[in-house]
Formats: sequence, C-alpha cells, structure tokens
Amino acid sequence: MRWLGRLHKPWLHFLILGSVLYQIQITVFPDPKTVIGPLSASRQEVLQQQWLTSFGQPPTVKQQAKLIADELERDLLFQRALELRLHLQDGIVYDQLIRNMRFLDVDTDKSNSELFRAAMDMRLHLGDEVVKRRLIDKMKQRLLVINPPIEVEETQIATEFITRKHEFYRSPRYSFAHVFINPEREAELESVIKTIQEQQLDARAARYLSSPFISGYEFQAQTAEQLARNFGGIFISDLVKIDPAVNQWHGPIRSSFGWHYVWVSAVEAGRDARLDEVAPQLRRSLEVTAREQALQAAMVALRSNYEVRQ
Repeated sequence: MRWLGRLHKPWLHFLILGSVLYQIQITVFPDPKTVIGPLSASRQEVLQQQWLTSFGQPPTVKQQAKLIADELERDLLFQRALELRLHLQDGIVYDQLIRNMRFLDVDTDKSNSELFRAAMDMRLHLGDEVVKRRLIDKMKQRLLVINPPIEVEETQIATEFITRKHEFYRSPRYSFAHVFINPEREAELESVIKTIQEQQLDARAARYLSSPFISGYEFQAQTAEQLARNFGGIFISDLVKIDPAVNQWHGPIRSSFGWHYVWVSAVEAGRDARLDEVAPQLRRSLEVTAREQALQAAMVALRSNYEVRQ
C-alpha cells in the first residue's frame, strides 16, 4: 500500500525520533518548579509581632510553624494568581494601583490607563497588601470553582445536631424592668419601694423614681451571662437564687452599681434546643467545613506544581 511506502521516508523517521526524544527529555529532565519561600527573617518577625499584638504573648514553636505555613500558602496563591494574570482583569486591583500612583504624584495629568501601565512597570502590584489580599481571594474562588465543595445534605444536619446537641442548650432567660437606686440615694431605697407598692405602680410608671442607668431599664430574654455584663455577677446570682415569680416586683437586689427593684415579666426555663431552631446555624457550619476541605484538596493539587520551602 502507498502509505506503507511513506514509512521509509527519512524525514518521517526524524520527526518520530524527535518526538520520542522530547518526551524522554521532559520526563527525565522536567522544567524546574517555581520556588515559594522560605520566608525572610524580617517577615517571620512581622508575623511574631502581629501574634504578640493580638494575644499578648509570643507564639509557641508550633504556632509559629503554623503562621509560616499559612503565609507560604498565601504566597503560593498570590504567585499562581499572577501567573494567570488575574491582576490585569480586576477592577479593585486597578483602582488600588491608580490611587497609589496618584498618591505618588498628586499633580499628574496622566490618564488612569497610563497610570496603571506605569504601576505595572514599577511592579507596585507585587508589594501592595490590598492587591495581594484581593488576588488571593480571587484565586481561592477560582480553586473552588474547579473543585467545588460537597453540598450539605439534610441528613448531615440531623447527624451533626445529634453530635453537637450539648452545644445548643438554651440557658434560662429573663425578661424584666427595674428601678435603679445609685449609692448616693441608698437612704431613699425603702421609701422608693414603699411608694411603688402603695401606688401599685407598674415598671414603666415607676421609672421616674429611678436613678439613670447607662444600660437601660428593660431587658428582654436575657441569659445570666448577658445580664452579668450589664449588672455584674452578684446581681444575677441573687436574681437566680430567689427563683422570681412572673408579674411581680422583687428585691431590692444589689449589683456592682447600686440597688435594683425588679419587675419580672417573663422567665424562660432552660431547655435543649430543637433541630429546627439551630438547623440554619448547623448548615452554615457544615458549609464552611465543606468549603475548607474542598479548598485544601485543591491546594494539595496546586502545591504539587511548586517547590515550597519552609
């Protein structure tokens, strides 16, 4: 057959041999991977200082290693975003670099396009933290499009509720109004209470007898922890001890600020939460977990194309 005769052509042998040699070359001698890291001593010092500012103490060895690993991951995402030229396609990056250029030369009459090109020539995008954060976020979004999170099923929510049910216990909640007597008026306390009782005043009508109280006079469905922020632990401890009846005055009850005569309008006993009450919260939690897992899986694949040095 005529096509068999063509197999004996020298030029065809050359092409086949060249293709084989090329495949051998890229397999045995692949192009070197782009290197990410290691972090400079100054960048590591910045990470340590940020941790110290946030937590009041230096990071442990393990915490410092995690800080470095996270920063290298940011560098990896930033590098890939630059390779994909995402910085040339984003309005936020464009606007940020224009602002930087106009700050450097407030009297310039150059157009935005000219300033952007100048910013690129000066490589300003490589050192701007706003640009870096933006490109990292865009790169994460891109990875999640390629490797989307698994959708959360209703059965997962139900299972998660059983596992974490203890986290959603609803503490007792108290609704009340109060008349406050500050320490300077402590001598008037008995007469104030007597006036309220004799005139059978409700909480709103009795408010004119109160001293000013910065946190207000009415509190709805508040837990003990919430009330402690406004009144202190002594107040809520004494309120709980008396097991207050609803639609009655109680006290006086002492707080960190003075004395309180309290009208209790409702008490909701502590109970376990129902699934329907916490399902939205559980769904959000599971979606966040699924997103993190999908992103980490995508990062593993991306990291294989680079040489990351700790």
